[in-house]
Amino acid sequence: MKIARRPKVMAISSAGGHWVQLQRLRAAWDACDAIYVTTKEGYRDDLIADAKRRGQPLPKFYRVVDANRWQKFRLLRQLAGIILILIRERPDVIVTTGAAAGFFALKVGKIMGARTIWLDSIANAGALSLSGQKASGCADLWLTQWEHLAIGDSAKRSPEYKGSVV
Repeated sequence: MKIARRPKVMAISSAGGHWVQLQRLRAAWDACDAIYVTTKEGYRDDLIADAKRRGQPLPKFYRVVDANRWQKFRLLRQLAGIILILIRERPDVIVTTGAAAGFFALKVGKIMGARTIWLDSIANAGALSLSGQKASGCADLWLTQWEHLAIGDSAKRSPEYKGSVV
């Protein structure tokens, strides 16, 4: 008799608001083996405390270097760290709220066969973030938290609107 394994979900984002929004979705993968990746080591203790409080297994946690588009060398280091984590963990699904770390995880994860979900930050009310725009090519599910941003040009793919997480 084959025992079904729990799906592996990698939840990845940059620190700050991206992380806060990602954490509001945490209960959605309670039935999964969760892997968290972010750019701030200090979030590990919060995850452990929350898992204990909710009676959930302790999640795996990884930190990658923080980087943005103006820090090319740091972006390369971040990408290398994410690739190593993806090879080690082989997640079934990758969920991100952005920014660069989430984009890299979706891009590489998609090549490795993972299902991918991009949820653009609620802070991007006027337009999709740069990473969010680029995510359209590698996200199986591409979401915005602003209804007016889901209405796009019919000649190209637009993100879907399903509500907001804040």
